[in-house]
This record gives sequence, structure tokens and C-alpha cells, in this order.
Amino acid sequence: MSVEGEHVEDQAQQEQASPEVQKRIQASFDRQGLMSHLDARITHIAPGRVRIELPSRPEVTQQHGYFHAGATSAIADSAGGYAAYTLFPEDSDVLTVEYKINLLAPAVGDHIEAVGTVLKSGRTLTVCQLEVFGVRDDGERKLVANGQQTLIRVDRPGG
Repeated sequence: MSVEGEHVEDQAQQEQASPEVQKRIQASFDRQGLMSHLDARITHIAPGRVRIELPSRPEVTQQHGYFHAGATSAIADSAGGYAAYTLFPEDSDVLTVEYKINLLAPAVGDHIEAVGTVLKSGRTLTVCQLEVFGVRDDGERKLVANGQQTLIRVDRPGG
């Protein structure tokens, strides 16, 4: 990656969504039973970009000790959904229409991190890029999955 590309990535990591949007995203995330069950947590909320971490523990692994594809896919789906939701009006909700994920390498590390990034936000449909990294405590990161997702904005009942 070029120095300029690194600078752009650093800026993206520094950028934060407004406090109101962060509160709305976190409140919605906290209502998700699956994310709570997995012990996943949001670590960054920016306009059009959300990061979710999942710590390694036996309950989220498969028979070889790697993170299970279901857990990997679940946090990727939520990261993309919330990335889109950061750009939606307050009186709307988000639902996944479809997503495809490619598992590129065994997901290993002290945790995995899913990054959802909006590629195109439309009036009704939004398309996101999904990336999942295996992360070690020493900072080593490896891309273990990537994908693409389509989401739909829906009006909240009574909204």
C-alpha cells in the first residue's frame, strides 16, 4: 500500500459517526441476541463503516479449532448492516437482502474483526463490502474472508 493509501486508511480509522448515530447503532446492536450470544462487540462506528470484533473461545470454533464459518459470516453480515445503517435516516431500519462471503484462509487469531464498508448507498438498496481479519494480540492481521452484501432500507412501523 502506498503512503497515501495508508494515510487514507488512518483517516478512516480516526473518523467517527456523530454521537446520535453511534448511540442508535449501539442500541440496535445491543438488541441482537446472536451478537450477544457470540460475545461480539462493535469497536468502531464511522459514516458508512463499522468494525465488529469477536474474541476467540471454544464456543465459536469448529472441530479444528478455527473460528467457525457461521460465526465469521454472522459478524460480517452485522458489520455491513450497521455500516449501511449509519447512513440511513433515524426513522428507518435495515435488513439484509443477500450476501456472499468467500472464506480465504482458516480464521485464526486471538480475535476476528469484521469490517463492513458501504460501497454504494441508494434510496432503497445499499451495497457493502465485507472483510474479516484474523488478528493476533501482537497486532498481526490476516484477511480470512471477504464478501459483498445488499441491504434494504425499510421504514420503521408507525414511522
